[in-house]
Amino acid sequence: MTISNNQRRKMKSAARLYAVQALFQMEASGQTVDAVVAEFEDHRFGATYEEGEMAEGDVDTFRQLMDTAVDHQAAIDQMTDRALVAKWPIARIDPTWRALFRAAGAELIDKGTPPKVVISEFVGVAEAFSSDGKEPKFVNAVLDHMAREAQPDAF
Repeated sequence: MTISNNQRRKMKSAARLYAVQALFQMEASGQTVDAVVAEFEDHRFGATYEEGEMAEGDVDTFRQLMDTAVDHQAAIDQMTDRALVAKWPIARIDPTWRALFRAAGAELIDKGTPPKVVISEFVGVAEAFSSDGKEPKFVNAVLDHMAREAQPDAF
């Protein structure tokens, strides 16, 4: 089966959303990365619920984000801390945004995707979780700072 470029893009976007959810779930439940990855791949990718059908995620993108976020969590958290106002260390922010910054940070340090694409994609994820519409602007500002640190030559 041939996948169009548009479909591949949608699958990568879905994988980013799933990575944020999975990282959140790991922190909340204490599950291992292997257990959460298996659960998402087996039960979430393309699943059908009363609310509708979940998108099929790109497995390679999802696994890469998860592995990099877990393997480099300390460095990503430090990069995030530097992007946040001093009064708001990463430990004080909402776990959803912490998971988002870890997933985005993983993609930024892998350097396989242009940083402006990473920022745009994860601001889109933030919009899905936003309660008042202000969070995506906050996420954009933090990710811009992180991207400039992770990939300064791209700016």
